[in-house]
Amino acid sequence: MVNVKEYLQNIKEKTHHNYGHQVEFLQAIDEFLETIYPFLEVNPIYVEKNILEMVLLPERLIEFRVPWMNDSNEWKVNTGYRVQYNSAMGPYKGGLRFHPSVNQSIIKFLGFEQIFKNALTSLPIGGGKGGSDFDPKGKSDGEIMRFCQSFMQELQKHIGADTDVPAGDIGVGGREIGYLFGEFKRLNGYQAGVLTGKPLAYWGSLARTEATGYGLVYFVQHLLADSKDSFKGKKVMVSGSGNVAIYAIQKAQSLGALVYGCSDSSGYVIDTDGIDVNLLKKIKEVKRERISVYANQRPNAVFYKNENIWNHEMEYDIALPCATQNEIYELQAQKLIDNGIKIVAEGANMPTTLPATELLRKEGIVYCPGKASNAGGVAVSALEMAQNSQRQPWSFDHVDAELDKIMKNIYENCRDTAMEYAEPMNLMAGANIAGFERVAAAMLSQGLV
Repeated sequence: MVNVKEYLQNIKEKTHHNYGHQVEFLQAIDEFLETIYPFLEVNPIYVEKNILEMVLLPERLIEFRVPWMNDSNEWKVNTGYRVQYNSAMGPYKGGLRFHPSVNQSIIKFLGFEQIFKNALTSLPIGGGKGGSDFDPKGKSDGEIMRFCQSFMQELQKHIGADTDVPAGDIGVGGREIGYLFGEFKRLNGYQAGVLTGKPLAYWGSLARTEATGYGLVYFVQHLLADSKDSFKGKKVMVSGSGNVAIYAIQKAQSLGALVYGCSDSSGYVIDTDGIDVNLLKKIKEVKRERISVYANQRPNAVFYKNENIWNHEMEYDIALPCATQNEIYELQAQKLIDNGIKIVAEGANMPTTLPATELLRKEGIVYCPGKASNAGGVAVSALEMAQNSQRQPWSFDHVDAELDKIMKNIYENCRDTAMEYAEPMNLMAGANIAGFERVAAAMLSQGLV
């Protein structure tokens, strides 16, 4: 009989030896391996078949150059990526990120997390991710268009409605998806289902823009309902001011919460009157300005330049990190505890470091991992795929109701799996085990593919 602890330790050592330079990827692997032990003890067949090690490695990783011309007629070049991580549950599905930090490590960590996030939705989608170290900030529309067209000239060789369906992520919104879709169409003809997050004019889905932020709040809403509680009167802090943060703020406020802060890469604002989400949307979505502009237009708002919002001293109940990976370290986790926080629910991918999550759980804070709590975006992307296949658009209320139902099922699955295999409300263990169980069972039934 295989010793499960020894098996896990060998896999961890091998992965660290082979990919020691890929810090974010190893962080995601270590967090996952920390929680999977009790499930493997009860289900040794997955150890005997070595399915875990197969899941840790992507089916393929594609890296390519992206040459493009700027407005000064100068040629520039960036690196593009697509990781097609696991197709056991369906076609690869995951966003494209355009940001200077993008590298193999980040793409692999995002793709690995995406496998289990997608499995938790119970929808027929596998895990993938992609992007480039291209920075859209400060670029003209023409420069972004030319980059997207060049990027798609290579990516189009590897994607398709039943093969791999990219969507947006950081730096890739409706504008970028439109340019990417236009180039794919020029090269391959019209195929509505090849990308999601499309504008409504050509088979995008209502509620897709709001989905990740709304889904995050729905997840917490069902968590609160378990103890006969609600968002009403809850004090909330949000990091980020992009798509996820804006619609998390909007939905939390609609449920009676008081949202006091949000941020961007230049710093954060605290508004004691509550965040004016309409003003925030105007500044960030229409004018694409810095968060400091918000403070200049609100009488009781203060801007804190180049500061981490999670260092702010203020009593509140719920933290929604919606910016990027690794924004909450142990120092910030302790500050959250000192501020009286009860729930940390991730709207971003892996915004909390592993030592920080351990500290939060040790102090009795309910920690909701992103692979569960921010799954609303990819869930509605899959619903967009369904609409594209049917050639029939759904109403906003229909999509929103489906999203709420999916997030309720994800929360309850994580809660119940944690109770069965780990400890009550260890939602990280619940999410990892529940997602892995579905993927591993599919791989086993398909002959380990």
